Amino acid sequence: MRVYLAGPDVFLPDPHARAASLKAICARHGMEGVSPLDAPDGVPEAWRALPLARFIALCNEAHIRACDALIANLTPFRGPSADVGTVFEVGFMRALGRPVLGWSNVAADFFSRTRTVAGAHAVGEEWRDDAGMLLESFGMTDNLMIDGAILASGGTIEIADVPPAERWTDLTAFERCVAALRRG
Repeated sequence: MRVYLAGPDVFLPDPHARAASLKAICARHGMEGVSPLDAPDGVPEAWRALPLARFIALCNEAHIRACDALIANLTPFRGPSADVGTVFEVGFMRALGRPVLGWSNVAADFFSRTRTVAGAHAVGEEWRDDAGMLLESFGMTDNLMIDGAILASGGTIEIADVPPAERWTDLTAFERCVAALRRG
């Protein structure tokens, strides 16, 4: 089984070492991890003339199409929510009808995280931010569409509550996702 490894891990100081660690866990469970950093097979020559950002996006979509499942690192990235590129990849794989799993190294739910950064205040039974916008309060890991896509695909979301210093190094929740995918 080929598994696309989505997440902001590509922004870490040594993303290739991180990809190798994720792939090693997949291999221990009899799967092939596919990193966004990997060169996809059969890249059309026309892609090579495109701007780098467009080339990367097309390569990542090609990887997703060539994989049987996706595991997404949903650890909040540069704000209260998961990395937006990762969220796109979750939706892309869900639209293909394949299994999607997610993991996060932050246990606080989306509402709690958003409330701390949005200048939130209670208005009756609701919570609103400084612009008057309603805060989503469903007790989910992230936005309801992200959690919903993962669960509707038959996947799971694994959470580890790790110290902030280990947020980008601990792979316990990721390994639980890989094991869950193997069990089917």
